Amino acid sequence: MRFNNKKFIYLISPLKIDKAFYINLINVLKQKKVGFFQLRLKKLSFKKKLLIGRKIKNICKRFNVKFLINDDVYLAKELDADGCHLGQKDMSLLEARKIIGNKIIGITCHNSIGLAKTASKNKADYIAFGAFNFSKTKRVKYKASITLLKKARKITKTPIVAIGGINSDNYKKLLLNKANFLAISSYIWKNKKFKPSDAIKKLK
Repeated sequence: MRFNNKKFIYLISPLKIDKAFYINLINVLKQKKVGFFQLRLKKLSFKKKLLIGRKIKNICKRFNVKFLINDDVYLAKELDADGCHLGQKDMSLLEARKIIGNKIIGITCHNSIGLAKTASKNKADYIAFGAFNFSKTKRVKYKASITLLKKARKITKTPIVAIGGINSDNYKKLLLNKANFLAISSYIWKNKKFKPSDAIKKLK
């Protein structure tokens, strides 16, 4: 699967979607830097997620951004999303393939080369490592390093997504060390200095 590396941002939704979110999302995607958008909603009903997902899918389509669902393969199928992202405690990649077929499936590999090897062998479309920095979005259980990125690049050609506390001060180092995409959430949605469309402009 070929991905556009000019669009190096893998944008993750905030946990709460309000009315202003949709306008902000349009203004962010207009910058043409986002390759993926992941819908990550933990506490809403399936029905609510469907309603929100349909709106976001249409916006993503307009800007040629791949629309992915976090954790929930059945929601990804129902929405006919471009794919889904699976954590280590979610459904296995091989099971997910049976449900959504040849869609994009990415796998969380924390800070483990072993998990990355397994995901690559099972033909994951990308592997995600993190956290590379302190994150406001999630409590950091696993700490990943630049050394890990370099090791992973030697053992697999599978695209790598770097996760965790990525912002305008630290993003370049990850790109220079062969991360293909940068997963970003709170820097865009919870930035106290900049509105979302201005925050993304800082990532050049």
